[in-house]
Amino acid sequence: MNNNKVYTFSLLVMLVLTGCATSTKMALQDDKKQLTEISKTILLMTATLKNSYHESYQPRMLIVHVEKPDAKESSDKINFPVDDKAKFQEDDSEVAGNSYLIRMELDAGNYEIRGITSRAKSFLTPGWFFTPLHSPIEIKDKGVFYLGHISAIVRERQGDEFKAGPTIPLLDQAAVGASGGTFDVEITDEFAKDEALFRSKFPALSGVRIQRTILPAFDRAKAQQWWEAH
Repeated sequence: MNNNKVYTFSLLVMLVLTGCATSTKMALQDDKKQLTEISKTILLMTATLKNSYHESYQPRMLIVHVEKPDAKESSDKINFPVDDKAKFQEDDSEVAGNSYLIRMELDAGNYEIRGITSRAKSFLTPGWFFTPLHSPIEIKDKGVFYLGHISAIVRERQGDEFKAGPTIPLLDQAAVGASGGTFDVEITDEFAKDEALFRSKFPALSGVRIQRTILPAFDRAKAQQWWEAH
């Protein structure tokens, strides 16, 4: 696949995976802006993506997808592209996986963190992954809230389990393990470690209380149902 075809294919896949949505930068972009009063809530979480099925193709996060209930308009679907500040551990080894610091600024209301789109490291085999989360979150108060740590590991798929990514193009998606694999997802409370990471990388959090509001456990049956419907 030549460079032009790779680029064209990448654009097409991104449109399929992300749909029509509003792209919003992750929070805490300005290190010099101290948080005192904020007009919106900031949600923090960490995530580690790992491919234990085809280890040469480790997922690198691109977008975190958030939606309002029964989202229909693009304004109801919010995409948070990963920035350089989010990449606190991207390892070139084949087994370590990649970890990220996610910061989402949202208005009060009900949302669902739909999932994460990522791309295999390889340029010549541009495989894509989608990590399902489908995690509900209700925002009532202003402040900074820690949602937990997401561990998402690709393993070989069994039976009719949801796939770790699109099926097409057949060769590329099979090569990276996206079509033949599935994600095992676990949400845990790593507040003691993660709080220190966020504070060390984002000076704006200095002196700001970070409240702990851990997401509910991953619902695999819900993820399976959503995958079958889409």
